[in-house]
Amino acid sequence: MKRDVWTFLLFLVLATALWYGHAMQSVRNTRVPVLIQYTGKPGAIGLQSPGLPDTVMIEVRDAGARLNTYHRDPLRLTIDLRSYIHGEKGTIHVPSDALRRSISDILQGTSRLIETRPEEISCDYFTEQEKSVMVIFDGEVNPAREYQLVSGPTLSRKRIKIYGEDKTLNSIDTIYTEPVVLDNLMDTTDTRLAIITPHNTRAEIDSVDARIVTERFTEKKIIVPIHVRGVPEGCHIRLFPKEVEVNARVGISHFQQVQASDIKATCTYSPGYTDKLDVDIYYTNPYITTAWAYPSTVEFILEQ
Repeated sequence: MKRDVWTFLLFLVLATALWYGHAMQSVRNTRVPVLIQYTGKPGAIGLQSPGLPDTVMIEVRDAGARLNTYHRDPLRLTIDLRSYIHGEKGTIHVPSDALRRSISDILQGTSRLIETRPEEISCDYFTEQEKSVMVIFDGEVNPAREYQLVSGPTLSRKRIKIYGEDKTLNSIDTIYTEPVVLDNLMDTTDTRLAIITPHNTRAEIDSVDARIVTERFTEKKIIVPIHVRGVPEGCHIRLFPKEVEVNARVGISHFQQVQASDIKATCTYSPGYTDKLDVDIYYTNPYITTAWAYPSTVEFILEQ
């Protein structure tokens, strides 16, 4: 019994292989899609709905093995619209003979085009108004622990053109990227963000690249003298201590570029203060992200 089962399975496999080989060699018809990409359309040219088709279905005749390649790797056709657009408005019309000729050119030599659906491509076009607007990053950036933001988000395009009617464009000066939250960032992060276009407008591009640079930070300790402002004329103030230690947070790559001359510690005296003054820290070095003094208050004696 077991032997009969194995014999049956062997003949089934052989029959399937013979059938498949015959099918791959036999000539037949099949329908496959052709993906279409359009080039050469000026940015200000708009298309009436439903626009240009992005796929054309064709019936093609060839051996089964060749037809299978069209299913695995769809055909792609590029149509240059420059020769079909004339003036500010009109109709883009790709006639059937031109469409068939273009599709036949991308078929294998043994394949024969039987039919295309649709037979031709046609769409009305018109000229829209254009306006240059600013692109704004819409998101939140959170560096990882012990990291800080160095620069960004920097967009690959600060301004782009949008198209639409005058009454719509007049009220638009900026457009935004898609909302995004970027957490736990370390080093340099590149991401692509979609552009959100206002209602009844379209943009020349549909996305921009954003770059955010972060790096690990450290603290640099610097001793600086304290300067006092607001001392009454004819008086002298003695501080205890006269200097403070400033902790400056700075990226590791710029540690050596932060000097004591970049930081100032000041106190402001005004009548009513009795024994202590607050220490304020000011810094001019762009690589310092924050700084604080220790101690944050100092004692003083006002001498007349």
